[in-house]
Amino acid sequence: MQIVDSLKWRYATKKFDATRFLEETQIHTLKEAFNLTATSYGLQPIRLVVIKNKALQEELVQYSWKQRQVADASHLLVICIETTINSETIEAYFNRVKTLRETPEDILAPFRNFMIDTFSKKTQEELNTWASKQAYIALGNLLTVCAAEQIDACPMEGFSPEKYDEVLGLKAKGLSSVLVLPVGYRAADDMFSDMAKVRKSVAESVIEM
Repeated sequence: MQIVDSLKWRYATKKFDATRFLEETQIHTLKEAFNLTATSYGLQPIRLVVIKNKALQEELVQYSWKQRQVADASHLLVICIETTINSETIEAYFNRVKTLRETPEDILAPFRNFMIDTFSKKTQEELNTWASKQAYIALGNLLTVCAAEQIDACPMEGFSPEKYDEVLGLKAKGLSSVLVLPVGYRAADDMFSDMAKVRKSVAESVIEM
């Protein structure tokens, strides 16, 4: 399919076929796509938790407003933010730049120092908000890749981040859950799969100047 046709094909899958599972190559594609997502400054303050464990998925349903997609999907993806974003985060990024691009220190130093100074002035709430915005960028990227790869998905904000963090032990990993994305294959009897996509016209949503 062309990408626009793929985007027309996708929808927020409400009922997954619990008997079908994605191939490891498909999951690998999603992991690569997540890692290649654009993020502010290139800092990647986000992590992806990939769950393929039916008992664990079933346990998380109660913390997902009883939405069965969490358990019935092939895999459950949890997009998280790093809860500690500081000078070490920035230093690690610039070390990668230096290694991969062989950029001289005298070129990197001014921008690195600017970023360290800028981030040191942000409150924890501001850092969490900034990181969460990067999580939403990653979600959008994953949804597009899912559409292109004919993988069904259901983006979800309707869950308890605190409970997910507790069950998955995310706090110990320095992470906090922000978004949930069950992925797999739509059930044949999902009533939403054949419904017309409801969108404004392009003329209504796009302004040309």
